[in-house]
Amino acid sequence: MSIVPNSPALAELHHGAPCWVDLATTDLQATLDFYTGLFGWHYSDVEGRAVAVVGGLPVAELVAAAEPSAWTLYLNTPHARATAEKAHALGGSVLGEPSELVTLLADPTGAVVGFRHVPPDWVFGTNGHGAYAWAELNTRDGYAADAFFHELCGFEITQIGDGQAVDYTLWDIQGNTVLGRQRMGRAFAPDTPPHWMVYFTAAPEIGTDSVATRVLELGGRVTVEPYDTPLGRVTVVADHSGAVFSVIDPSRVTPMTEDDYSSRIDDLDD
Repeated sequence: MSIVPNSPALAELHHGAPCWVDLATTDLQATLDFYTGLFGWHYSDVEGRAVAVVGGLPVAELVAAAEPSAWTLYLNTPHARATAEKAHALGGSVLGEPSELVTLLADPTGAVVGFRHVPPDWVFGTNGHGAYAWAELNTRDGYAADAFFHELCGFEITQIGDGQAVDYTLWDIQGNTVLGRQRMGRAFAPDTPPHWMVYFTAAPEIGTDSVATRVLELGGRVTVEPYDTPLGRVTVVADHSGAVFSVIDPSRVTPMTEDDYSSRIDDLDD
């Protein structure tokens, strides 16, 4: 029995804001079953694609493929091919031939992210139980990543912490915080490649800890036990096939002090 205590809301589709997530899998039915058991997802067949639905809103896509992938984040762009060309000029890599609608890129630090041109009536559900909640770039060269995405997407960058012991930045669009960037430190294994971490929401009625337990029951793994953060209570898990993602209950926050914030980075070229 699936429990969906709250429904997602429509994402605000600013340029550069998250607009979609998907996962490629070699065993589509097993993956459908895992996420149904975990989040209560239902599925719509859209032109042969399995689109996950929560509360009547699409929240993700599961794709049958010869090779599995990590969860892939897509950011909104007015023109995917032009974004690919600009990313290449800024030192990124274009993965495959871009179309007018979609392109996959690796930033100069090596992390893969997609860009997608979406129509005005595009619908992407966020923040409800089992829906997209947040994403952050984990990389060992935070400055290079900040500079690249500042130029590519026009993000305003705000440093959290001192930039040394704690190096985390928030990326804003027109005053709206849309993404985060974390410099990988000793908590990450030395061979961990740069990557995007996609977070899904755990409703307060269920909680992060219960979702972590359910992952184990469904044959997945808990790679980081639940812990408290300023954004909510978080756990890092892997599904039955090894695809890693995070789950966050945003109602369980640990407040930050003013000392945790430093001034906005106004000019990354200085």
